[in-house]
Amino acid sequence: MDRDVTRSFHAIPCGSDTLAATLDSATGSTALLIVGGGNEIRSGAHSGMAQLALQIAKHGFPVLRYDRRGTGESTGPNSGFLGSAEEVAAAAQFLRNEQSVQRVIAFGNCDAATALAMFGSDAGIDGYILANPWVIEPSSEPEAGEPTISSAAIRSRYWDRIKNPRTILDLLSGKIDFKKLLKGLKQASRSEENSALSLQLRDAISKLEEDTHILLAKRDTTARAFLAAWNSPDFAPVRNKTAITVDMLDSASHSFADIDAKNWLTDQILGALRKA
Repeated sequence: MDRDVTRSFHAIPCGSDTLAATLDSATGSTALLIVGGGNEIRSGAHSGMAQLALQIAKHGFPVLRYDRRGTGESTGPNSGFLGSAEEVAAAAQFLRNEQSVQRVIAFGNCDAATALAMFGSDAGIDGYILANPWVIEPSSEPEAGEPTISSAAIRSRYWDRIKNPRTILDLLSGKIDFKKLLKGLKQASRSEENSALSLQLRDAISKLEEDTHILLAKRDTTARAFLAAWNSPDFAPVRNKTAITVDMLDSASHSFADIDAKNWLTDQILGALRKA
């Protein structure tokens, strides 16, 4: 049921700096904290996070989103997602105080998902929605859906092409360069150890006792890299944790931008909030 939503703007103290934040108020006792990924501002790509916040709040759940320090309207230096622990904690505490909620569920996409897994416990987060967690190194910051391509993602892409009967037709017609395909297959066949970041993420997830929902756009490069790590022996200890669920959407949209992906993401988040 749609409810009236009041949207307000705030400056949250964070050390000697301030976080520019937007709150969509609602009366529910469970709230959603949206943590932005990459250097994206709180409105999200094409206002996607602003629209998501409004939809969630209409169902009775307060929603807070903010600009990371050094991005958007927030002050201070940008220390990247690995330096965002203080910001997550400040935003979560503000949300609890401002809306008097009992539980805060946090959602993050890409490097924000990884940051939440690492820093959420210290911030008192009561549940996690981690979309397309970032595990790719070198550790340069992901920018608006343009991640570095890992060998794992390349392998997944080429295996998908090989399984597609259309590939044979394109080879025979000359639409696909046979030499380039062979070169790609050779690169895709190389084994790859999990990155140090992925192992950090594994260790962080292993310590989470709260419900943790991992959401993947399974044809997205970042999601493919995570899935390769998730299915590896290194992640065996966390794959069977009862608090963790993994759901996948057959999409290549890193930011869940198309209508079907938006609706799927909204439904997944609402389901997690109602369960909390």
